[in-house]
Amino acid sequence: MNNTMRYKGYVGSVEFSENDAVFYGKVLGIRSLISYEGANATELIADFHGAVDDYLAMCKEDGVAPETAYKGSFNVRITPQLHEKLAICAQNQGISLNKLIEKALQAYQPINAVS
Repeated sequence: MNNTMRYKGYVGSVEFSENDAVFYGKVLGIRSLISYEGANATELIADFHGAVDDYLAMCKEDGVAPETAYKGSFNVRITPQLHEKLAICAQNQGISLNKLIEKALQAYQPINAVS
């Protein structure tokens, strides 16, 4: 089961509230809050698409660039000792530290990754 959906480059979560008997979610990976809901899967998908379309229209109307999720850059905090070891390893391989980390992350296969 996949707990996300995609539309126009945005990824949205899929949640369910048993108390309210409603599906709901929000767009992931951006600071703006774009939320949606529906009584069933069809309504949830339609409201997700509508919420993204409304956000993009609002950005265009305001002359603002829409936020882009997952730009490929993020900060990671590690111990200075590990930083040193990784930097030396990268240097010994003739690659940048960024490339070394990218290769390590590509080798990692998360179980519940969004495809």
